[in-house]
Amino acid sequence: MAVLIFLGCLLGGIAIGLPIAWALLLCGAALMFWLDMFDVQIMAQTLVNGADSFSLLAIPFFVLAIPFFVLAGEIMNAGGLSKRIVDLPMKLVGHKPGGLGYVGVLAAMIMASLSGSAVADTAAVAALLVPMMRSANYPVNRAAGLIASGGIIAPIIPPSIPFIIFGVSSGLSISKLFMAGIAPGMMMGATLMLTWWWQASRLNLPRQQKATMQEIWHSFVSGIWALFLPVIIIGGFRSGLFTPTEAGAVAAFYALFVATVIYREMTFATLWHVLIGAAKTTSVVMFLVASAQVSAWLITIAELPMMVSDLLQPLVDSPRLLFIVIMVAILIVGMVMDLTPTVLILTPVLMPLVKEAGIDPIYFGVMFIINCSIGLITPPIGNVLNVISGVAKLKFDDAVRGVFPYVLVLYSLLVVFVFIPDLIILPLKWIN
Repeated sequence: MAVLIFLGCLLGGIAIGLPIAWALLLCGAALMFWLDMFDVQIMAQTLVNGADSFSLLAIPFFVLAIPFFVLAGEIMNAGGLSKRIVDLPMKLVGHKPGGLGYVGVLAAMIMASLSGSAVADTAAVAALLVPMMRSANYPVNRAAGLIASGGIIAPIIPPSIPFIIFGVSSGLSISKLFMAGIAPGMMMGATLMLTWWWQASRLNLPRQQKATMQEIWHSFVSGIWALFLPVIIIGGFRSGLFTPTEAGAVAAFYALFVATVIYREMTFATLWHVLIGAAKTTSVVMFLVASAQVSAWLITIAELPMMVSDLLQPLVDSPRLLFIVIMVAILIVGMVMDLTPTVLILTPVLMPLVKEAGIDPIYFGVMFIINCSIGLITPPIGNVLNVISGVAKLKFDDAVRGVFPYVLVLYSLLVVFVFIPDLIILPLKWIN
């Protein structure tokens, strides 16, 4: 009955247009009524605790990394770092047939190591490249689909906001999750570029003018300050120099320093708008986190994880089959729900089963986020699809047709990761 109440309230809330956070609060209130324990004060306190550094999980401060990385991403977009990141790949591979497509994927991968947000990554790269692709007579829906597909690498390559949320929800090491995301993120980028190469060769796309060595060097020198940020972040994690929260603070401070002192493209007036934008984005994420914690607490009291465990218990002795079933379930949920609520709702339900079956929890975490990330460009919801439709001025149906080949390829890569987990596990061991 608890499952029906939860799903009914969640899907009903979404159907009538409620934001996910409010739908989750509705689920929490309904479960409290059903459990005969409704109390406004308890609900309010749980909501506050949910946003208070996840104090319900006794893991302080890590959630503070979210506003820092959000702020860093906003500063990079407003302070000239993003356009310099796009400019260097443009000089290196823009002259190839369909070169702007390769630029889009490479820029998205570099941006992923800075922003940690698929929506921010996609919006920044698309705003710079889609007009150029349209002017060069690229098929805009295919080009937009490629950029959207590159944008979803952001939750995989560190610093990843979804990995922070998953790590806090599951109690796993966020630094290990970050390191484990590097190899699959690179493989996703390489797979997208191979797919684009096949398409570009068939479409006979135009080339950009080849850059001279002097232009390449000038672009590198201009962008070195922006490119140095992922080195600082990943190097800091690898050496144990700072925690994810400290990395977020370093990223925000470094981006602000480069934007104001080195590039001098950000004024105090601009900074004020950036701070407002970062605060709005952070408030949306944190309210969602807090609302999900209310539902998660009541789901636990209603023994929903135990019900799911009992349902899937026969599969525990066959970890591969259990893992496939879980991946299919995440795929279905990820197609209709955004990444963050999916992580917050399913992680506490699935992690006990994963550990009992002996599945590597870090590997599971990476696969969870990859699966949910692909859901961001999969109909019928596809938040990143909505972003690319708006930026590229495309109808949603056209964006879906454009992204379809890349969705197919990325899900195929996900299947490869399911059957060859060493592609994720071994690179992590090498890095460590």
